[in-house]
Amino acid sequence: MAAPAIPAGKTFFDTIPQNFVDVPVSADNKISTTEFLKASEGLESLFDVLGSAAFKPVKSDMAGNIKKIQERQQAAPGQSETLQDLAINELAEKKHVATEGLLWLTRGLDFTAQALRHNLSNSTQELADSFRDAYGKTLKPHHSFIVKPIFSAAMSATPYRKDFYAKLGDDDAKVQAELEKWLSALEKLLVTLNAFTQSKEAKW
Repeated sequence: MAAPAIPAGKTFFDTIPQNFVDVPVSADNKISTTEFLKASEGLESLFDVLGSAAFKPVKSDMAGNIKKIQERQQAAPGQSETLQDLAINELAEKKHVATEGLLWLTRGLDFTAQALRHNLSNSTQELADSFRDAYGKTLKPHHSFIVKPIFSAAMSATPYRKDFYAKLGDDDAKVQAELEKWLSALEKLLVTLNAFTQSKEAKW
């Protein structure tokens, strides 16, 4: 899939169907399933911007986990309005396909968020170093010796920093501002999801 075309004066974040900024969260921190999955699909297209075929397994892994959650939502919509309710109700049926998908999707999103945050905070660091560092802290401890080299290859295939940010839009200041808003919203959701996926109620 090609990276989305970005109109002049716009940024990548104007092209995605749902922004993490707009994902509804209830007063008790429950995250709306439909909007969150749409926003996660938008993040998938960020890997198209990264441009290398080496990222195909990373994107495919994320898409597979989104699909597991969507299938559970379609099978039991009344019990799946929030991610937390979806997982708890699935586990009550002695099943865990979607709950496991949510765990791995959370890890994949955390990997991407940490890489981008590290890169934003270190203005001279190349993307490859930021992604490699984030991989070591998030996904790598959970990956088998077969999977690790595949993901490591993707880390080494990231574009140069200046090329990546240029692909996100032609106005660098606007790109940086929109990326910060999108990333901060994702990080806030991840605090909730990391706590939930590590809690007793999300275990199988």
